Amino acid sequence: MNDEAYYQSYLNRDRLIHIVDPDPTVCESLSVLFRLEGFQTSFSHELGQFFSCSERRCPDAVVTNLRLGADSGLAVLERIKQRCPGVPVFVITEAPMVREAVQAIKAGAADVIAKPIDNEHLLSSVLEALRLRAQNGHDQQQGNFRPVGSRGFSQLTPREREVLQLIANGQSNKEAGRELGISPRTIEVHRARVMEKLGAKNTADLMRIVLTT
Repeated sequence: MNDEAYYQSYLNRDRLIHIVDPDPTVCESLSVLFRLEGFQTSFSHELGQFFSCSERRCPDAVVTNLRLGADSGLAVLERIKQRCPGVPVFVITEAPMVREAVQAIKAGAADVIAKPIDNEHLLSSVLEALRLRAQNGHDQQQGNFRPVGSRGFSQLTPREREVLQLIANGQSNKEAGRELGISPRTIEVHRARVMEKLGAKNTADLMRIVLTT
């Protein structure tokens, strides 16, 4: 382990990541992922359990599924942020869903990760959020999102700008295609080009550009 990695592990040892997912396998695998980086972890399978745990100690970051039995949707995100204000919350979705990702980012999610979970992306996203929080003392809900290059806006074609606007409004490829009179597949191609030009790695990055530019 080099000096930088050792220092990062030292910083992480006092930080708690709480995972909320109804699938025990997901909770256990993510717990192992974060523990290998030196974090403390805890997990819950439903929202009530999370609230009980957070009464004893509010975590430094939360990774949560939005589908938790009786509790589901953006209400899950909102209740977690109310209980632990200022704590970055990372949302897990069961499949890549543009509308759900847009809504979650607008509601204050630090990032949205679809299953199957890209562990490397999730880990780097959590580390970056905690680094920024420690650096400037502000939480992401106050608008301090990770900056994403936006010089590519001038490179967008008129059609790509239309597609970006519809995606930002939460429309699916099918809905956007219907509105513009083109196929969902063509929308997908335009969206890929928009993301490439704006330097966005995923839909969450794309939403940050729209919401903070």
